[in-house]
Amino acid sequence: MGLYHQANDFPEDNAFNGYEMLMDACKNLEPINVAVVHPCDDVSLSSALDAAEKGLIIPILVGPQARIRAVAEEHGLDLSPYKIIDVEHSHASAAKSVELIRLGAAEALMKGSLHTDELLAEVVNKATGLRTERRISHCFIMDVPTYPKPLIVTDGAVNITPNLKAKADICQNAIELAQVLRIQQPKVAVLSAVETINPEIPSTIDAAALCKMADRGQIVGGILDGPLALDNAISMEAARTKKIVSPVAGQADILLVPNLEAGNILAKQLTFLARAEAAGVIMGARVPIILTSRADTLRARLASCAVAVLLVYARRATLKSPV
Repeated sequence: MGLYHQANDFPEDNAFNGYEMLMDACKNLEPINVAVVHPCDDVSLSSALDAAEKGLIIPILVGPQARIRAVAEEHGLDLSPYKIIDVEHSHASAAKSVELIRLGAAEALMKGSLHTDELLAEVVNKATGLRTERRISHCFIMDVPTYPKPLIVTDGAVNITPNLKAKADICQNAIELAQVLRIQQPKVAVLSAVETINPEIPSTIDAAALCKMADRGQIVGGILDGPLALDNAISMEAARTKKIVSPVAGQADILLVPNLEAGNILAKQLTFLARAEAAGVIMGARVPIILTSRADTLRARLASCAVAVLLVYARRATLKSPV
């Protein structure tokens, strides 16, 4: 995708282009209604409008109308085509946006200029939120120039120190996302620092348990292996050197990290040191939640919206399928 450099700054290491793949997948799809939560700064507001101009979303701007219009006026943004729902503050923006989902007026959420925790508190509210039987989790969908296919990193933004049950949900969420991205049977590398079970390293125990859960049908749709160190997960040469025989080693589609710190650091290392691009979406709620960073460029934000579009269309197809 080339978020931080022009395409001609570096030689292309592979032919995969995640941004173009996502845009192409959405080109014949009608835009989806998205509740944009508290778009009260230039980045969040312009991102929503840019996604609308690309034909990805129909934004419903939820927040203090005076602030939204002031931002638009300051930055020369035309709000005339778009609906604004006036609420008092960011907390009310989150609550109203979730209500729009429950009423069927929108099919996805897009985080604006409010704290992630404030939005997710409304999403997971037991009485009025968008909970499912599964835990919510975040996925970075990464386009790494030195890797020949999309790479999903999870969870580097929501679950701080997930236990085994939470990791199973995180894994299932990522598998379902990968399948929407046309990876039919994604390969999941459950990461740790080593490839062998070590009782002193809890992530190796969790990795082994997750693999057995997949064997028993408690996690479905993917091929799991772990524990795997990062090099063995993404490098066939490293796996051969360590004599690791695995259907996942060297060709992972999903990197399931031990905790939020590991995932966040890994994704940002890939972005800033390996010229990767990262779309971001939260899975596990009734609808996808577009979650981006202020440091993301326009292409990353559009890619995140495109992922949400594909998820919404997949959900529609599931709801229409006969039982």
